[in-house]
Amino acid sequence: MIKIYPFQAIMPTPDLAGKIACEPYDVISTNEARQRAAGNEYSFLHVVRSEIDLPENLDVYDPRVYATAAANLHQFEQRGWLQMQTTPGIFIYRQTLNGRHQHGVVCTCDAEQYRADLIKKHEKTRPDKEDDRTRHMTVCSAHAEPVFLTFRDQPAITQLIARDVAGSPLIDFVAEDGIRHTIWATETPSTYVRCFAEVPALYIADGHHRTAGGERAASERQRQNPHHTGEEQYNRILSVVFPASELCIMAYNRIVNDLQGQTPEEFLERLKTIGSVEFTSNPEPQSPGSVCVFVGQQWYQFTFPPDSIPHTDPIESLDVALLQSRVLTPLLGVGDPRTDKRIGFVGGMRGTKELEQLVRTGQAAVAFSMYPTSIAQLLAVSDAGAIMPPKSTWFEPKLRSGLFVHRFEQ
Repeated sequence: MIKIYPFQAIMPTPDLAGKIACEPYDVISTNEARQRAAGNEYSFLHVVRSEIDLPENLDVYDPRVYATAAANLHQFEQRGWLQMQTTPGIFIYRQTLNGRHQHGVVCTCDAEQYRADLIKKHEKTRPDKEDDRTRHMTVCSAHAEPVFLTFRDQPAITQLIARDVAGSPLIDFVAEDGIRHTIWATETPSTYVRCFAEVPALYIADGHHRTAGGERAASERQRQNPHHTGEEQYNRILSVVFPASELCIMAYNRIVNDLQGQTPEEFLERLKTIGSVEFTSNPEPQSPGSVCVFVGQQWYQFTFPPDSIPHTDPIESLDVALLQSRVLTPLLGVGDPRTDKRIGFVGGMRGTKELEQLVRTGQAAVAFSMYPTSIAQLLAVSDAGAIMPPKSTWFEPKLRSGLFVHRFEQ
C-alpha cells in the first residue's frame, strides 16, 4: 500500500514560472548553469546550482554552496517570486513534447516506504552525490527538487487525472527547448490518496540520489527529534509520480576514447567474431539486440546472435549489459563503466549527430548508438531487486526545477 500526501507547495507566480523554472541540477554542469542563469536573477539555478553565485574555483561541495542555496531560496520567497499555497494540495504536472503528453501526480511520499523497498530503485548511488543532496536538503530545510517516480497504470488514477486537467491550469508556459509545462490543482486530493493506497509499489525513474538524500535527511531529523512520530514533514519526499505507459526512455549512447591500439578494421574484424556486422545508413538500431557502431567514419549495424541472449535474465539481457560484457571489456579493455575514464555517455536529445561529431573530431575513437531500454525492462529489474548498468536510461522530458518546493521546516 503506497502512502502519498498533500503538501503545502511553494510555487512560482504564474507570470514568473517560465523564468524561474530550470533544468534539474544533475543534467547540466556548473559552467552550463552559469551560462543559462546569466542575466536571469529569477532562475532557480541560483538555488539548485548555487555555486554559480560564488567564486569559480570554489569546490562545489564547499559549505558556502549550501548556505548560499538556502539564502537564495529564502530570498525567492521574500521577494514573492515563490509563494506558499494556502492549503495542502496535490497537483497534476503535464509535460508536452512533440505532441506527446505525460501527466505526473505531484505529492509527497513517505521516506519509510523507500526504506521498505516500496519505492524501488534500479541504480547504484554514489556516496559523494548522496552526501551532496542530503546537505542541500538539510541546510535549506526543504526539498528544492522533486524526484521522478513511476507506477504501473491504474484506471482509477487515469480517470482522476483526466478529470482534473479539464479545468483551468495554475501555470502554463513553453520553455526555451519547446517543451510545454502545465500545472493544475486537483479537486479532491483525498481521492488520490485513496487510489494510491491500491498501488503496490512505486519505481524511481530519475533521481536516485535525490531520493536517497531525502531518506537520509529524514533519518537525520528523526535522530534529532526525541518525539518523532513519522508524521513530520521531514519524513516526506517531494515526488512527481507518472503512469508508466506515458513515459519515454531515450537511448543512452556510449563512446570510447581509443581502440586500445587497434585500427578500425582490426576492431571490426574482432567484432564479427561476436555477432553480425553490416554497413548501414541508419545510425539508430531498430530493435533490441542490435547496436549501431560509428568507427572509421562509417556506421555499421552490429547484432548479437538472438539465441545467445539470456532473455529470462532482466540484467544480462539488456543491450547495455551485452555491449559491456561482450564488446567493451573484452575487445576494448573498458573496465567498470562507473570509474573507467576511457568511456563516455551521450544521452537523450543529443542524438547520433553528437556521436558522429565526437568521433570525427578525434574526441572519441568509436561510438555506440543503443536501442533504448524499455519501461518494462526497468520495472522488471526493479522488481527483481537488481541494479542496472550505469547510464541505462535517459528520460525525456526532464522535470523542471523551481515549480514545486516542499519546506519541511520553517
